[in-house]
Amino acid sequence: MAATSKDVARLAGVSQPTVSRALRGHPSVAPETRRRVEEAARALDYVASERGRVLSLRKTHRIGIVVSDLTNPFYPHLLAPLHDYFKQAGFRTVLFTEQDEDGPTIEELADGSLDGIVLTTSLVDSPLPAALMHRDIPFVFLNRESDATADSAVVDNVYGAALVGDLLVELGHHRIGAVFGPRAASTGRDRETGFRRSLSKHGRSLADELAVSVPFSFSHGRAALGTLLARSEPPTALFCGNDVIALGVLDGAVELGVRIPEDLTVVGFDDITIASWAHIGLTTVHCDLDRLARTAGDLLLKRIADPDREHVRSIQRPHLVLRRSHARLQLPSSPSKKEH
Repeated sequence: MAATSKDVARLAGVSQPTVSRALRGHPSVAPETRRRVEEAARALDYVASERGRVLSLRKTHRIGIVVSDLTNPFYPHLLAPLHDYFKQAGFRTVLFTEQDEDGPTIEELADGSLDGIVLTTSLVDSPLPAALMHRDIPFVFLNRESDATADSAVVDNVYGAALVGDLLVELGHHRIGAVFGPRAASTGRDRETGFRRSLSKHGRSLADELAVSVPFSFSHGRAALGTLLARSEPPTALFCGNDVIALGVLDGAVELGVRIPEDLTVVGFDDITIASWAHIGLTTVHCDLDRLARTAGDLLLKRIADPDREHVRSIQRPHLVLRRSHARLQLPSSPSKKEH
């Protein structure tokens, strides 16, 4: 049986795409690596064929998309435009879902059935991006990113959260609270950074007892409201790490008899469709998720076509959308004087 490029890769201790690039004399391959590949090819009497070249480039026209729990209303806002973009480009999409933010294993993503990967749920210290890079599998970060240097399409979360801090201070609030997302996610980390930075700029601080960090979920937002309202001096305004958390806060407020915005101002982040529903009216930070998804798709297809191009970090600036869940701080009225 004739040797394959996989056999050469195994003997040389490199990935299959590296074999292809080395035998084509690609400048991105180090001289020592090229020497090992050429020696392995000679030892195995390997002759590259066009069919083998196509296989080594993984032209399957399938893109993997790693998402979190699909019951979370945020993710469909990314999936729909991603699916449409790749379909128009002649690619099919394959979903990899996960419930605990650990994500699928590298073995699932690196089995040769995918041309590229879109990562939407990476944690800051996730090992998956480095593993994909080691195997020369093209990928792009969408919405979140990790410490790895790679293509990414993200929102300027620091800037967007700072807009919320500016708004709450302008409305006259002093007891300001926050239900941040997880710090292990770049979105949670950066939104907390931007919000705290804004309050500090205005000479305000965020009291430890008025700030909590929770997963990006409805139930955790709902529970966090009860925790913060039980404080001796509860907040009059809350910044929520995303709209899903904010929706949980609004739902909890109904049960607890808290009037929004008369008793409590609530501001979210993302501007998913539910936020604009008439009976919700959530003031939030708008992100163009359709454009963000299509940008990520474009970056990934360019990476597949040219694996050695410079990495691009596309940053989208969000803006505030003012609806009806915010209000100026209502100071208690002075008691009227009794006539004598």
